[in-house]
Amino acid sequence: MIAMDPAVKCVVWDLDDTIWDGVVLEQDAPVPKPEALLALDVLDQRGILHAVASRGEFEPAAAHLRTHGIEEMFSAIDVSWGPKSESVRRIAESLNIGLDAVAFVDNDPFERAEVSGALPQVRCYPAEQIANFPNLPELTPASITEEARQRRALYRAERIRKIGEQEFEGSNSQFLASLELVMTVRRANEGDLARAHELTVRSNQLNTTGQTFGIDELRRLCASSEHEVLVASLSDRFGGYGTIGLAVSEMSDDESVLKLLLMSCRVMSRGVGTAFIQHVVDRARVRGKRALAEFVPTEVNRVMLVTLRFSGFEVVDSHPARMVLMCSDVRREAAPSTSHVEVRSEDVMPSRDVLP
Repeated sequence: MIAMDPAVKCVVWDLDDTIWDGVVLEQDAPVPKPEALLALDVLDQRGILHAVASRGEFEPAAAHLRTHGIEEMFSAIDVSWGPKSESVRRIAESLNIGLDAVAFVDNDPFERAEVSGALPQVRCYPAEQIANFPNLPELTPASITEEARQRRALYRAERIRKIGEQEFEGSNSQFLASLELVMTVRRANEGDLARAHELTVRSNQLNTTGQTFGIDELRRLCASSEHEVLVASLSDRFGGYGTIGLAVSEMSDDESVLKLLLMSCRVMSRGVGTAFIQHVVDRARVRGKRALAEFVPTEVNRVMLVTLRFSGFEVVDSHPARMVLMCSDVRREAAPSTSHVEVRSEDVMPSRDVLP
């Protein structure tokens, strides 16, 4: 396992004198720069989202993006007269992406300094560097999965879900029940390794250990009789979310230790983490093993500790560098209901007589 800096998940763009030369409100009718169009397309194909944080008025800016056929490239558009840092913060929250996975590009050194000062986690770039964006290591994933190429569409579907939630007349639990969520869990195979690796690199908030596995190591773990690597996908009545979860367990004679569990930040509000954890626990208990989990605290993953606790785990070793938790029958009975999620297993559940 290797620790890595968070990958850039979203590039937030200024518009005037950055994506194009000129100012829309000054009637310049500016044309997007070729290097900006190339960067938008290349990064989009790599699964990196784009957003806009620009000064001005929303409607003229959006109309100008639409005129040049690039409005759909942006998963969020925030145009106002307020501080750019506030726009960047709102974008990160709306996309459910940590600020340390956001990059910001602007031609104005004052604007970059304002964002950098208010949000030191955000990486800031001058507009002069746009042509080099396709070559930057932090904007070049180690592998590009088909799911990455679909990421913008997945986020667009999520916007539709949010609209549906806002228009839904009922409680949050009733809305979740109306989604008809189905989680499909299965053992990872060769075709899953690139996406599994991508999840470990991209998922920081919903990661129990804050570490990542390389593709070769995941392949070795999948082939090991002492380990089980599971992937989870999710769908609802609006469509698919793709592969959103990964669990790596280590088996001994009487224990199943969850060495890593993570979920995509896109499903944080769907309450599916507990359902995934409970499925992993069920697999351990069918084998006749105690279910344990390791947790390594980071600056951003406390929500995963809360999820483990809500799922029935209690701390049995509170070493500050690496906690160990064990699933308790008493705590599990008091866990929140996951009845709004149908969990399906695509393989035969293991038994006491079957090695993983």
